[in-house]
Amino acid sequence: MLAAATPIAFLPSLDLDRSRQFFADRLGLTVEEVTPFACVLRVGATTLRVTKVDQLRAQPFTVFGWEVPDISATVAGLTAAGIEFLRYDGVDQDSAGVWTTPGGDHIAWFRDPDGNTLSLTEFARSSHGSGSAP
Repeated sequence: MLAAATPIAFLPSLDLDRSRQFFADRLGLTVEEVTPFACVLRVGATTLRVTKVDQLRAQPFTVFGWEVPDISATVAGLTAAGIEFLRYDGVDQDSAGVWTTPGGDHIAWFRDPDGNTLSLTEFARSSHGSGSAP
């Protein structure tokens, strides 16, 4: 029933101005609207609604991510914009923080200012849609 419907993604934020600066100024997303309740951004064909909350307990797993065609270039660009990539014990990541899955996908993780874990994934040519661990 919803297979063809356009998704809307949601992320919580304690400070919408700080989130707007992060997502627009550092990640390069287009701001569509800012209200006292949410900062609405465009991510390709998807709407990302960063919603104001009074309390937040960031989850220890990925809550939002992007599929990118060249993870090395994307990581380098974000690193130049001041984004710090996460490292996980027991996960064999390269010097930039990119992990290569057993299936050949490349994944890197970073956090937004509220501690939400975000990811980048470059899928191997032969696979698509495999998980985004941590």
